[in-house]
Amino acid sequence: MAMTIRALLQGQAENHLMPFFWQHGEEESVLRTYMEKIHESGCGAVCVESRPHPDFCGPQWWHDMDIILDEARTRGMQVWILDDSHFPTGFANGRVKSAALELHRQSITGAPLRFDGPAAEVSFEPLSLIPPSYEPQGVFEKFMGSQDGQEVTIFDDDQVLALTAFCPATGEIVSIPFAGEETVTWQKPEGSWIIWIVGLSRNAGVHRDYMNMMDPESCRLLLEAVYEPHWDHYKDDFGTTIAGFFSDEPELGNGHLFWFDNLLGTDQDLPFSRVLPADLEALLGPDWASQMFLLWENDADSLLTAKVRTAFMDAVTLRVREAFSRQVGDWCRDHGVQYIGHLVEDDNVSSRTGPSLGHYFRGLDGQDMAGIDDIGGQVLPQGEEEPSTGMLGRRRDGTFYHFFLGALGASAATIEPRKKGNAMCEIFGAYGWGEGPRMEKYLADHFMVRGINYFVPHAFSPAPFPDPDCPPHFYAHGHNPQFKAFGALMQYMNRVCSLISGGTRIAEAAVLYHGDSEWAGDAMLSQVLTRPLYEAQIAFDLIPCDVFAEPDLYRSSLDTGLRVNDRAYKVLLVPEVRFLPAAAVFGIAQLLEQGYPVYFVDRLPEAVSETGEALPAVFEKARIITVDEVSTAAAASGVEQVLVTPACKGLRALHYKGAEEIFYLVNEMAEPWTGTVTLPQDGSFYAYDAWENRVQPVDVKDGKVDLTIEPLKSIILVAGQADIPSVPVLTGRKTELTDWTRSVCESIRYPAFRDETVVSLPDDYAKEQPTFSGFLRYDTTVELDGGPAVLVIDYADEDVEVLVNDVSLGIQVAPPMCYDISAAVCPGENRIRVEVATSLERWSVDAMKDNPYAALMGGVPEPKTGSGLTGKIHLLQ
Repeated sequence: MAMTIRALLQGQAENHLMPFFWQHGEEESVLRTYMEKIHESGCGAVCVESRPHPDFCGPQWWHDMDIILDEARTRGMQVWILDDSHFPTGFANGRVKSAALELHRQSITGAPLRFDGPAAEVSFEPLSLIPPSYEPQGVFEKFMGSQDGQEVTIFDDDQVLALTAFCPATGEIVSIPFAGEETVTWQKPEGSWIIWIVGLSRNAGVHRDYMNMMDPESCRLLLEAVYEPHWDHYKDDFGTTIAGFFSDEPELGNGHLFWFDNLLGTDQDLPFSRVLPADLEALLGPDWASQMFLLWENDADSLLTAKVRTAFMDAVTLRVREAFSRQVGDWCRDHGVQYIGHLVEDDNVSSRTGPSLGHYFRGLDGQDMAGIDDIGGQVLPQGEEEPSTGMLGRRRDGTFYHFFLGALGASAATIEPRKKGNAMCEIFGAYGWGEGPRMEKYLADHFMVRGINYFVPHAFSPAPFPDPDCPPHFYAHGHNPQFKAFGALMQYMNRVCSLISGGTRIAEAAVLYHGDSEWAGDAMLSQVLTRPLYEAQIAFDLIPCDVFAEPDLYRSSLDTGLRVNDRAYKVLLVPEVRFLPAAAVFGIAQLLEQGYPVYFVDRLPEAVSETGEALPAVFEKARIITVDEVSTAAAASGVEQVLVTPACKGLRALHYKGAEEIFYLVNEMAEPWTGTVTLPQDGSFYAYDAWENRVQPVDVKDGKVDLTIEPLKSIILVAGQADIPSVPVLTGRKTELTDWTRSVCESIRYPAFRDETVVSLPDDYAKEQPTFSGFLRYDTTVELDGGPAVLVIDYADEDVEVLVNDVSLGIQVAPPMCYDISAAVCPGENRIRVEVATSLERWSVDAMKDNPYAALMGGVPEPKTGSGLTGKIHLLQ
C-alpha cells in the first residue's frame, strides 16, 4: 500500500478546500464561531471575501482580519484574501475613482451612417454619434453596476478616432480626413456607402470606475489599494498563515454585463487603452485607426477583416496578460504568497471581451493555479442538453458546462509550468437552498474526475439568517440541517484531491482551443470535439496557439511530435475554423512534415489569420474527419483509452500517476452501469472507497474488471496491493423493516425532537408538513443473532446518519445507502436509529418568497424533493 492511501486511512488528507467566508462587519464572537465551524467541517483554509465589508482595508477590516488570522493560527488553517471590496475584481477599493483620467477604462466605439443614391455631398456630426452615455439593461445589470452606492460616472473626453467610408458593393475603403470640426462634409461617390465613426469613450460599460486591465499603471492601483496594505499589516503571516490572494471574475468590462454573445462584428463597444495605439501600429501600420471599423463591419474583405480583428485581440489580450495577470502574480510571488482566481468562462465567453478577459489562458497566465467556477445551475445531473435556461432565465449551454468548463481548468493546470498541475474551481454557489450534499457530491465528482483538485466552496455567510445572497450557506448559524453531511463531503473531496495532486494526469490527445481563431471568423467551438472524447473515456488537453508561438513559456517542442510542458501527445485535433493563426500554421506544418497525426474536423482552414496567406502545401497531408469520427481517430492514433463494455457515454475516467497510480471512475447517468472496464495496463489493483475511507478487494485480470458503478458513487482503482479487511459473508436472508417511530426537529433545535408518531415506510413527511425543513429521526428495534448484517436504505430525502445501539456508522448522501452494521450489533435486541437531514428547500419557498434579492435571482423554485425516509429499508443477513 502506497503512502498516500496509508495516510488517508489514518485520517491524514491534505487540505484542498478554501471556502468563501463572507465579511459584512460581524462581531468578534460570530467570526470566531464561524472559523470554528469551517474548521470542524473539514476545510483547512478560508478565502475571506468582503461581501461588501463596510470598512474594507480600514480599521474595522483590520480588526476583523486580526480575529480571523488569530483563529487560523490557532487551528493550523490558512487564509486566502479575495482582492477587492466587492465583486468583480477591478474596483481597486474605489481607488480608480480619484485616479488620473487616463487610468480609467476606455472603449473604442463604432457607429455606422449609411448613404445611398447618386454622388452627393453629405454632412454629419461625428462626435454626436460616439455614445455619450450608457444605459444598463435589465434589473440585474442596474443592481451590479451600482454596488458602490453611487451613480454611474459620466466622462467628458469622448473623441473621434477615425472616419472611414466603406462601399459594400465594391469593397472600397476611403479614409475621411478629420481635424476636430463639429460638422464633417464628404463628397460621397455614387452608390451605397457606409461611413463608420470610430471613437473613443469612457462612457460605456457598467463598471466605469474600475481598472483598465490593459494599463499597467491602472492595474497597479489594485496592488496599492489592497495588496500592499495587507502586506503592511501582516507581512509576518505571508507564506504561512496567509496563503495568497484571489481575483474574482476580472473583466475587460465593455458592453453589457454578462452578455455572452459578444463576438466581434456585433453591436457593442470594445475595450481600449492608451497603450494600444503603439501595439496596433506595429501590427497594422500607421493607418491602423482607419482599419478599426472592421471590428464591426461584416461585409468587408474577409481576409482583411480577419487580420484586423486578430491584431486587435492579440494586442488586447497580451496587454491584459502583462499589465494585470502577470503584474499581480509577480507581486504575490515576490511577497511569498500565491495568486489564484478565475475569469468568467460562461457559455463560451472565455475568448471574448466584456465580462471576460478575451483569452482564457492569457487572462490567467500570472496565476499559480488554473481557475474556473460553477454557479447557479450551470452543471446539472444529466444536464448535457437540458435545461436550456439557467440562472436569471439566461441561456444555458449544457455542452459547454459539461464538456468544456472542467477541461479548461484541468488543461491549463497541465500545460502551464507555473501551475504545477493545480486547478481550482469555485463551486456550489447560487444553486439555491434545494442544493444539498447529494447534488454537491455530483458536482464535486464531476470536476474532480476531469482533473480539478482545489475547490472554493461558495459560501459561509455569517450575516443574520436567512441571508438571501446566493444560497446555499453551509452553516447558516446552525439553521442548515445538512451541515454535518457537508462536512462528510468536504472530507471526501480532500481525500480524492490528495490522490489527484502532485503527479500527472494522463492525457495523450490534444485539442486546439478555438478562441484564437474565433476572433478572426467562423470557428467551431472546441467542445464539439471534447464531448465525444469524454464520452469515449479518452483523456485530452486543450492547447492554445501560444503553445506554438511561445515554446519557452509552455516548454513546448515539435522536434519529435507534440510535447507541451514535458507531456507528449499522440494526436492533435483541430475544430473547424475559417482562419488559423500563423504560429499554429507553422507549428502544425512542422508536425505534418514528420508524419504526425493531425486531424481537422470537416475542412481545412482557408488562410492564415494575420496575413491572409494560403496554408502551406504540407497541409495536404492532414486528415479531414467528421465530428462522429473524432474519438475513433484519436483511438487509432494510439492514445490511452479506458474501454467500457457495454459502451457508456455517461462514464468518466481519470488516470492519474502520483504517489499512487489510480483510475478514478464516475457514473454521471441516472441509472447504475454494470459491465467490464478494460484498463490500459495490467497488474494488481485494489479499490479505495473515498467516502467511507476504506480499501476493498477488486478482481482485475488481464486489465479487465467487472464493475457496477452507481450514480453519485465513485470507484477508485489503485495499482498495487493492500491489506484488505474481511468482508462480511451473508446468508442471503432479507428482511424489510417497515415499522418505525418518527420524530422531528428543526436544525437550530437539534436534538430536541418532538411529535413522536408511529409510521410505516416509505414515509414522506412533506405530504404532512410541506414547508418543514430539518431533521427526521426514525427508531426501531430488531432481534439479531450477532452475526454479519447490512442495512440498505433504498432512498431518503436527503442525508442519512445511521446509529446502531447508539454507535454512529457515518453519514451517507447517495442512494442506495448501504451500512455494514456487523460490528455494532449484539445478540438479542438491537436499537436502530436513522436520522434524515433535509435541505432548506421547503422552508425557503414560504420564507423567501417576498425577498427582493431572491426575486432578482429568478424567484424561489418549487420544491423537487420529499422529506424523510421516502424509500424502503432492508436488513440483509
